[in-house]
Amino acid sequence: MEQKHSQWYIGAPNGVVLCVNERHGCEFGGHFYHSYKTEPTDFMDLGQMTLLMEKFFDDLQFPHPGTNERNFISQSKPYIPHQERTKIMSDEQLLQKHGDIGTFIVRVQHRQNSSWQGRITWMEEDKTIQFRSVWEMVKLIENAMDTVSASEDGDEPGWTD
Repeated sequence: MEQKHSQWYIGAPNGVVLCVNERHGCEFGGHFYHSYKTEPTDFMDLGQMTLLMEKFFDDLQFPHPGTNERNFISQSKPYIPHQERTKIMSDEQLLQKHGDIGTFIVRVQHRQNSSWQGRITWMEEDKTIQFRSVWEMVKLIENAMDTVSASEDGDEPGWTD
């Protein structure tokens, strides 16, 4: 017997449930959830989403970035020791969250070459794909949302591997 929602798992301390609630042309807005607070983190577009998720990973200090932040202004940042965070929401509670037009589980496993590598699961289709960069992850989300729009027009839905 096939297990329903076999791809639905968080699997990492930095796992995020990304809820897409609105679309404005090429841009998508919504919010994401993680285990360390009950309120969602809202975003107006995919660029803002990636910046907010990057800040979350930096605050969590996981996954550790493979490259240092670069800038032209000399700034010495004080050393901040890693502080353990307490999970407020269980994985089961996180997986109950859904977007109005799309829901994704994002598991960033590495932050190398100034980008992200990991897995993304499209919950509505119960499909998981690995991504090698933030750009590739964003394109997968856009592709899924284009598939949803196409299916509303009567075309066959599908998330290409």
